[in-house]
Amino acid sequence: MPRESNAAKRERAIEVCERLNRRYGPVECFLDHENPFRLVISVLLSAQTTDAQVNKVTPELFRRWPTPEAMASATPAEVGEVIHSLGFYKSKAKHAVECAQMIVADYGGEVPATMSELVKLPGVGRKTANIVLNVGFGIVEGIAVDTHVNRIAHRLRLSPKTHEKEPLKTEQDLLKILPRAYWNDVNHQWIMLGREICDARKPRCGECPLADICPSARMA
Repeated sequence: MPRESNAAKRERAIEVCERLNRRYGPVECFLDHENPFRLVISVLLSAQTTDAQVNKVTPELFRRWPTPEAMASATPAEVGEVIHSLGFYKSKAKHAVECAQMIVADYGGEVPATMSELVKLPGVGRKTANIVLNVGFGIVEGIAVDTHVNRIAHRLRLSPKTHEKEPLKTEQDLLKILPRAYWNDVNHQWIMLGREICDARKPRCGECPLADICPSARMA
């Protein structure tokens, strides 16, 4: 297969976004939340587990500790009891409490609204920060690359295979080829595609609206 030019890759990436926008339109955040603080904690808890599982534990979690100040006074063991059904719940509980404590101590109880400050919070990486900025504050600074987005980006050959296990590099690849106007909807629309069609183990390429422009589908 001849090497695809950057211009052709950019045109194809835009077409991907246009098609998924027509299919799904604006997609709401899958995690239940009422404010940026609850969103930070929910996204932090969602690592390596499903949003549905997180949504099962957060009602009780936020009933007991509804604010940064309240959660800052909890112990990791107490939080762990509430979220024990989640994978890696002990480290997540520790991060949740420490995150709340830093929000209170360093930011006056308000979740910061910049990438540089968000990634300082315990348990918060660039993916989480992107989601919080986008969903919580309406600020689009990048693309949150989770497992679905990462998988689809590589099946579409929009990021080199050498970056397949490095989501941060995959994000930079997408940012280079997609105009900023498309960044906002990539995460949630691509997650929808991943859940509905582009499954990790058994992708249903015959049903995919991107099959004719996806190198992986043509190879299947």
